[in-house]
Order: sequence, then structure tokens, then C-alpha cells
Amino acid sequence: MTDNTTPAEAVIIIPHHNDVTRLKLCLETLLPQTKGRPVEIVVVDNASTVDISDVKSAFPKVRFLDQPEKGAGLARNMGVSQTSAPRLFFTDSDCVPDGNWVATAFAIGDEDKITGGPVKTFDEDARPKTGAQAFETVFAFPFEDYIKRQKFTGTVNLITTRAVFDATGPFRAGGLEDKVWCHQAGALGYKVHWEPDLLVHHPTRKDFAALRRKWKANTRAAYVLSGAGLTNRLLWFLRAVVVAASGVAHQIKVFRHPDLTIGEKLAAGFTLLRLRWLRAVWMLGQLRYSPQQRQDGQCQDRRAV
Repeated sequence: MTDNTTPAEAVIIIPHHNDVTRLKLCLETLLPQTKGRPVEIVVVDNASTVDISDVKSAFPKVRFLDQPEKGAGLARNMGVSQTSAPRLFFTDSDCVPDGNWVATAFAIGDEDKITGGPVKTFDEDARPKTGAQAFETVFAFPFEDYIKRQKFTGTVNLITTRAVFDATGPFRAGGLEDKVWCHQAGALGYKVHWEPDLLVHHPTRKDFAALRRKWKANTRAAYVLSGAGLTNRLLWFLRAVVVAASGVAHQIKVFRHPDLTIGEKLAAGFTLLRLRWLRAVWMLGQLRYSPQQRQDGQCQDRRAV
């Protein structure tokens, strides 16, 4: 890790919100990897309501910033704006980067591009897995598909350069900011690359309530980005129908998964059906908003779910 006199060649930017235990594990994993490397670690606390002074004391070599406005994208933007290293490494405070993550990120080189890699799940509790944990084991992070087919990578595991970031602009607020940002960069000619050795681990969500919160937020954000015309609304309706049907179609993926017991497969299969049907209901419900209301953000219900 760089000292105060050596300019950093890279900065690891980590947004954080009310997740002290996982943040400590993330930093404990990263710090040994930065020894002797010209890299700075920056944690941007994003309106936490918990005290993080113990974390600051335990990691004096880590730089801490405060972003009082909620939004992980806004926290990442602050991390970029308050640093100067030419290379940007993004991950999240609830992640455990693999032991060679920093070395792999440096080995990618300083070409102006975007790189992502796999995100593997792990359980923080003893087995058997809950339905939510089993579901996430199968479906949580299909990053190879994201990168190769959908042309984006999540900020949980994203490597790029400051030149790409400056040209593309900051992350937007409101959800799906990583997908939007990568597509904006792609429109400028910057390619998204798959690096299988750039590995990050992420805990599975423990219960259906956590899955519900995640997917309702994603559904809101996707609807706002889906377009305002009549054709766009028809496509959204058809997409809702496909989402509802996919719960049945994807059961085969659950029951072929090698890392689940029969009981866990049954729990995952039920969770899959329940979540996909619920998502379809949300999507159809979004259609009651006019295109102008959607543009104004009135369809983004902020109530607790």
C-alpha cells in the first residue's frame, strides 16, 4: 500500500452503509494484498446511522470519506472525485475479494477499458440453506452473462481507468447505475471485458424479505429506464409475462445445480416461483403510471417493502 509520499497508481473505492462487520472483513482481506503496491484504499461512508469509529481506528492506513446523501453511486462518485490515481478499482463493503484480486486488477493493465469478473456466493450461516440462500446460490450473480451478452459489469467487481470515468461521467442515482454507466461508456467506444481470475465473493441474502427489497428496487429502476412510448409500455407488459413464466422454465437450472441438497433445491424452486410471480405483479402494476409520471420518478415508490 502506498505511503504519504508515493503517489498511488490505483485506488480501491468501497461504499459503505451500516455494515460494519462485513466492512471489517473486506478490509482485512484487501490490506495484505496492497502491501508494497502503489494503491490507496478509500471507504466512502454513505449516510450510515451506526458508529464506524472503531473501524477507522483499526485501519489507520485506509482513508475514510463521508457522503451524507444516500446512494452507492453517489458514494463512488465522491471516492473518484476526492482521489487522483489513474486507475479505479471498485468493490463493495459486503464483499470479500479473492486473495489475488488486487494483483489481478493490476495485471489487467492501464488500457482505457472496463473489466469485470465472477462473483461467487457464500453463506454466513450453517446449512441447510434457506430458500433465499439456495436461490442466490443459483441465480444471484450471472456476471459472465452480464459482461459477454449484456455488455456491463456490476460495481461490486469493476476495474477501469480515470480517463474512462472522466469521459463517461459519474454514476447516476436511482438504481442500476452500474449497467447505465457501462452502457454509456460503451456508447463512447469503451469495451467491457471478462476476466475470470478477477474474483469477488458475496454473501447470500438470508431471507425472502431481503430478496424482495433487492428485486423491488431493481424493478423500479428498470421501469424508469425502459422508455416512455406506447411500444415501450407494450414491451414492458410482454416482459412481465415472460418473467412470470420463467419461474417454471428455470426450475431445471435449480434441480441440476450440483451444490444443493434435495431439500435446498425444493426451497430454491419455491422461492424462484414466488419471486418471479411477484416481480411480474410489480411490473404490471407499474403500467398504471403515465410516461410523464415515470419520467418524473413518481413511479419509484420509496415506501418500505
